[in-house]
Amino acid sequence: MQAMAFDRKIILEEGEEYYGYALGAVEECVCEIVFNTSMVGYQEILSDPSYTYQAVVMTYPLIGNYGMADEDYETTTPTIGALIVREYNDEPSNFRNTATLSDCMKRYHISGVCGVDTRKLTRSIRDRGSRKVLITDASTPLDKGLMLLKSHEIPKDAVAQVSCKTTQIASLGTQNYHVVAIDCGMKRNIVRSLNSRGCRVTVVPWDTPAETIRALQPDGVFLSNGPGDPTDVPQTVATIRSLKGKYPIFGICLGHQIISLAYGAKTYKLKFGHRGGNHPVRSLATGRIEITSQNHSYAVDADSLAGTGLSVTHINLLDGTVEGVSCESEQVFSVQYHPESAPGPQDSTYLFDSFLKRMEEGKNRAQKNRY
Repeated sequence: MQAMAFDRKIILEEGEEYYGYALGAVEECVCEIVFNTSMVGYQEILSDPSYTYQAVVMTYPLIGNYGMADEDYETTTPTIGALIVREYNDEPSNFRNTATLSDCMKRYHISGVCGVDTRKLTRSIRDRGSRKVLITDASTPLDKGLMLLKSHEIPKDAVAQVSCKTTQIASLGTQNYHVVAIDCGMKRNIVRSLNSRGCRVTVVPWDTPAETIRALQPDGVFLSNGPGDPTDVPQTVATIRSLKGKYPIFGICLGHQIISLAYGAKTYKLKFGHRGGNHPVRSLATGRIEITSQNHSYAVDADSLAGTGLSVTHINLLDGTVEGVSCESEQVFSVQYHPESAPGPQDSTYLFDSFLKRMEEGKNRAQKNRY
């Protein structure tokens, strides 16, 4: 049997080309190329809003074998830029599966390529860093592809694209606490994690001003994950700057970076980011090592934390980057990784309990002040 001819091509900024076969939507796109080392969880990766405008290379070689399950999406409408895999399985065996990965990608206009040498491509990203990539027809001339890459800029409106447009209420069972969650591209499992602990969650858009949040009378404020550069959302930074010290505040991933900016620290872009399900992080308070799920391109500059009132609480054991900060006097804390990750390690779910403890202490203080 004669092998099929390649019909899709990946072109990188410096002229590298990788050939493969169409997966999902057959649409030309320009994205930032990154890689993820997770062995499971491609559905959660595909539907994570943090991957907006990014083409994700899956380093695990077999993708698609358990299909897509309705209950496992992290957002209603996936916005990932593209997906690149080595071997694609279009005959899923999971009884929960309701669609194939390819069908889902077609439905949401997500381009993909399979049959690619993902080991070589990942090594290129590690060596040269994350950069722009064009996914196009295999017949596209290289010079034309490079011109398209040069003329296209990755948009800086990713958070605005994925945040909710109106205020939403999410509650389940007992409601002991009221959390206002600022949605910068929030994953569904964050709301589930708060609901399961007795929290009524009011989800507000990314650019909601501080006075609107105060009017909702929350017990605590949550700042979500999301895509892009934290300096692209100065409105959210200003909101946190106004709210800090007024309520317990908990931030995850982009939320961690925004909190750090609100206190006067700085952030910077990593060469190729952290994306995977097995990153070791040390808690400086306990010395305990947590295995964490991560997905970010930016990090907090450790040197810039001096004099801000924030202290480092967690560090990444692979490269020493800041993985957590806190201001105990103002009941503000954040982590760079994902304690809500599903599937993923459960080592860090205690952070949601720490948030509840801070809210309970705040309610007790408020009650005492009334008498």
